[in-house]
Amino acid sequence: MEFDLIARIRDRASTRDDVVLGIGDDAALLQVPPGRQLVVAMDTLNAGVHFPANTAPADIGWKALAVNLSDLAAMGAEPAWCTLSLSLPGGDAGFVDGFLDGFLELSALHGVALVGGDTTRGPLSVCVTAHGLVQPGRALRRAGATPGDDVWVTGTPGDAAAALAALQAGAAVDRALRVRLDRPQPRLAAGRALAGLASACIDVSDGLLADLGHICAASGVGACIELDRLPASPALSRFRPELRWPWQATGGDDYELCFTAPAAHRDAVAAVLAATGDTAATRIGMIDTSAGVGAQRPDGAPWAPAMQGFRHF
Repeated sequence: MEFDLIARIRDRASTRDDVVLGIGDDAALLQVPPGRQLVVAMDTLNAGVHFPANTAPADIGWKALAVNLSDLAAMGAEPAWCTLSLSLPGGDAGFVDGFLDGFLELSALHGVALVGGDTTRGPLSVCVTAHGLVQPGRALRRAGATPGDDVWVTGTPGDAAAALAALQAGAAVDRALRVRLDRPQPRLAAGRALAGLASACIDVSDGLLADLGHICAASGVGACIELDRLPASPALSRFRPELRWPWQATGGDDYELCFTAPAAHRDAVAAVLAATGDTAATRIGMIDTSAGVGAQRPDGAPWAPAMQGFRHF
């Protein structure tokens, strides 16, 4: 059964000219182009933790790849290859086919070749390793933010957290919000466009404040965001600000990019992102010399959420 599933995956996987040897051997052989550095990211998704138990297999497949491509986007990398490890309760060919529908749909959109992996019996869990390419010295990093830099975020954070909150409460979920939870869009074009303009970057997976905190820790700075600057989608705008702020600032699972850039780059940042057609970005705060990350209400008073983001342990 294991080899039948592997054959099923191999028969549907696409390839690239730089894949010397793909699925079917003990390991893949890949040709890294001259003058490029290899960027490697890996994320694991577990049922009931990273996706609701009733999530469609195609959406699980899409999300499993999307969260890894989002890490490449945060580094300003161009995606190239990926590997896939599937832990399944049983050899369900129907689940695998559905999973591949979503996974390979997204991989085709970004020219990513599935080149290997593993299948095993166990609780439903998906682990993907994504490989990308970047010119030396052009990778975006968490370190590099300096006091006075603007803090930006792409897209509209908070949609995924709002969808999850509705699911957990047993309430009806707005379709637009559910799509953001199940099928996040990795901001790959935006990440590449920001190379040379952004001083630091991270993808928003655990929560905006928590992930911005990683930039601040790596850069040795602090930050403050203004809650009334947080962009809200039409679906999220229907909620009063005090209700949606925790979703936007601490909810996570958005896989948008949070980045910093000198104030002198404001026009350039807006221009390059508009040219990509990927997504817009909004200035939401500033880097300062404080300790940690703070948030400010519209009246200037500090806002202290119960927690700044998702805790894995």
